[in-house]
Amino acid sequence: MSSSSSSNQGRPRAGTSDGFQRTRADHATELAEDYVELIADLINETGEARTVDIAARLGVTHVTVANTINRLKRDGLVTSQRYRSIFLTDKGRLLAATARQRHNLVVDFLVALGVPSADAEIDAEGIEHHISDSTVAAMSRYLRNRSD
Repeated sequence: MSSSSSSNQGRPRAGTSDGFQRTRADHATELAEDYVELIADLINETGEARTVDIAARLGVTHVTVANTINRLKRDGLVTSQRYRSIFLTDKGRLLAATARQRHNLVVDFLVALGVPSADAEIDAEGIEHHISDSTVAAMSRYLRNRSD
C-alpha cells in the first residue's frame, strides 16, 4: 500500500459519493455553528442575543432567523421565548466554543502563511466548516512547531 493511500484511510476521497456526502453533512452543520457562534458573540458584547440583531449581522430577514432558531431549539442548541432574548444551552455553548476555536486556528494558520488578517478572517468563515479533524490537528502542530 502506498503512503498516500494509507494517509487517506478512513477519509472520503474528493469526487466520490462519500466525499460529496461529507460536504453535504458539513453544510448542514455550518449554519448551526455560525448561528451559535454569533449568538455567543452577541451575548458577550451586549448581554443578549435578539432576532433583530442576528438578522442585521447576517444580512437576512427576521423570518429567516426565526426559522433557524426554531431548528436550533429542536436540536437542543438554544432556548428562547417569544419576544425574548435567545440563549445557548450547554450543548450550544460547547458548539459555539468549538466553532470559535476552529475559526481562530484557521485564521492564525492563514496569517502564518502570509495571508493578510482581513482576508484570513473572511476565508476562515468558509474553510472552518469543511476541514477534517486531522487537518485541524496538522494546522495546530504547524503553528506550535513554528513558535518553538
